[in-house]
Amino acid sequence: MGVATYLIAATPPRLAVGGITVAIPVLAVEQLGDVALGGLLAAAALGPSIVAAPVAGAMLDRSPRPGGLVAAAGLTIAAAYAIAAFLGPVPAWAVAIALLVAGAATPFVFGGLSSFVTERIPDERRAYAIDALAYNLGAVAGPAAVAAAAALGSARVATLLMAASALLGALGTIPLRLHPVAGDHDRSSMLRTIAAGFRHIATHRPLAIITASGTLSQFGAGGLAIAAVALAVARSGAAADGAIIVTAFAVGGLLGALWNSARPSRLRPEVEMGLGFAATGAFTVIAVADLGPWWAAFAIGVSGVFTAGSAAAMLLIRKQQSPPALRSQVFTVGAGLRAAAAAAGAAVAGLAAGVGAEPLIVAIGVVWIVSGAMLVAYPKGAPAIDGTAADGVAAA
Repeated sequence: MGVATYLIAATPPRLAVGGITVAIPVLAVEQLGDVALGGLLAAAALGPSIVAAPVAGAMLDRSPRPGGLVAAAGLTIAAAYAIAAFLGPVPAWAVAIALLVAGAATPFVFGGLSSFVTERIPDERRAYAIDALAYNLGAVAGPAAVAAAAALGSARVATLLMAASALLGALGTIPLRLHPVAGDHDRSSMLRTIAAGFRHIATHRPLAIITASGTLSQFGAGGLAIAAVALAVARSGAAADGAIIVTAFAVGGLLGALWNSARPSRLRPEVEMGLGFAATGAFTVIAVADLGPWWAAFAIGVSGVFTAGSAAAMLLIRKQQSPPALRSQVFTVGAGLRAAAAAAGAAVAGLAAGVGAEPLIVAIGVVWIVSGAMLVAYPKGAPAIDGTAADGVAAA
């Protein structure tokens, strides 16, 4: 019951956010014939989450009713997407404001909700495997749902579908009955709470290492779509084949998440994270081998399989290496840094596209491998500081 309840709450809003970045550009072209506006509005839907992450985390850490904040965030996202669906009749500036508000609410349903998963699913390893599954389901199903809705109806219908998905997630948080992790809510000011969170992330060595590693890995992942299109053009002359490569990576991630949720790894989480990142990088590098028209998609798809286990391990370490009073902030800031790194990776890949598709793919693979190698510096036997044993089993 705990797993199903959590997935019902966590998957729909992540599906909505994953789909809106596809729906909005299509809607802008459909209604106004403006591709550039679509890109700007898509950025508005995601950009504020980076800035809002520490505030959202601190609010969740300090609130006696964190479930209400998560539900309110889902309702806010749903309302904003519903407004955005009427781009055209609704001025673009009003849609932009609505999407900026939705972007500021996103950290509550991403890293924020992740910080409470073990309150619903006691087995930590399985809990974060399930959370990784929710992320992967959203990443795959969101764009797919938008594509289907736009093909069968219109981009407006697709955007309204994303609003409905966010609303479903907001309603799904009610049965979770989230309770505060920290007992004392009469603490220092919001600014001091935020400062304490940043200080802990930066100076607590186990957390600093996995945060740096996880952030760097997304710098590589963010450039994959650009590199995949470049490789497809170089190999077949068809840019659309790049979408197949990117889809293969997403499907691989989903398959890995399904496997990991059914059979969570028992490796030490830092080992699982490091090996997973390195394996993703290795298969990315060998994707440049010209072994036939489907080789690149196959190799990149296999590389995606390893991302779910490493992501689950990273989430587990975040929880174990965070004091209860700062847990949500650690999760939201970590997610925000990864989002920023992915955006930066996409930008750098676009600027570097002239170097050639193969070197770009290899560079992305090397970034993944380096991010995995960083886990060698993780202090062996680092004790959990959240009241649990190091192997993820609750301490007696």
